[in-house]
Amino acid sequence: MADGLDIPARPGRPALDLATVLGLGGAAVLIGAALLLGGSAASFVDVPAVLIVIGGTMLVTTACFSIGDIRRTLSVLRTTVRPSPRAPEEAAMRVLGLADVARRQGLLKMQGPALDLLKREPILHKGLSLVIDGLPEAEVEAILRHELSAAVHRSRIAVGVLRKAAEIAPAMGLIGTLIGLVQMLGNLDDPSTIGPSMAVALLTTFYGAILGTVVFTPLASKLERNATDEHLVARVHLLGVLSIGRKDNPRRLEMQINSVLPPGSRVSVFD
Repeated sequence: MADGLDIPARPGRPALDLATVLGLGGAAVLIGAALLLGGSAASFVDVPAVLIVIGGTMLVTTACFSIGDIRRTLSVLRTTVRPSPRAPEEAAMRVLGLADVARRQGLLKMQGPALDLLKREPILHKGLSLVIDGLPEAEVEAILRHELSAAVHRSRIAVGVLRKAAEIAPAMGLIGTLIGLVQMLGNLDDPSTIGPSMAVALLTTFYGAILGTVVFTPLASKLERNATDEHLVARVHLLGVLSIGRKDNPRRLEMQINSVLPPGSRVSVFD
């Protein structure tokens, strides 16, 4: 409650995304258990193989993008283990509540502390600020669609970085395998070098497969899914802002929102 304006609160959500934690953590546990049951886990640790695969993958991936792209990707990786705070149906209920309040009490009631409560929702906060300032609907829509496109672009870059890393990791593993085989074949007269060379050859392939299949590909898929939800929420906010600016009946806004939500996320407030 702020200045008499009742803004729907966001319900609490779990601290961790259980699907990501269970999936990646479970895979790591199973692989670790297999290593321990099959013998010494220390035999699967090799510094040259780590340098070739992990270091090489990071550097080659960086070469494909920019330092800024890599930094932004690292900053959004936390969203893969934390659930998105913006579920589409929750955003729909929030927007419909705001539209109902705006229709009953007027736009000016949303100024000041009431509007500040929405700062965690950039599209919604900026859109309502523009509407309250009296900007034409077409201009408000153009500005918000530009913001939406920029957010989609940032998400695509992060997903692209991870998918590129998933492609490069197995390739670096193959490079390490070739290095190990060349070292082994070049020193057949010295049996003491055969074991370390074969370790590099096999472990680089192992590391590359693990990174590509168990780490980078699942993280890219989760970021892509989260980005889809964020884009849908932003569309709901855009519809809400434009409807509030036109002073539409909230029932009409509900129909518009349900037309973009998937069947399982549709809401019913005024029916």
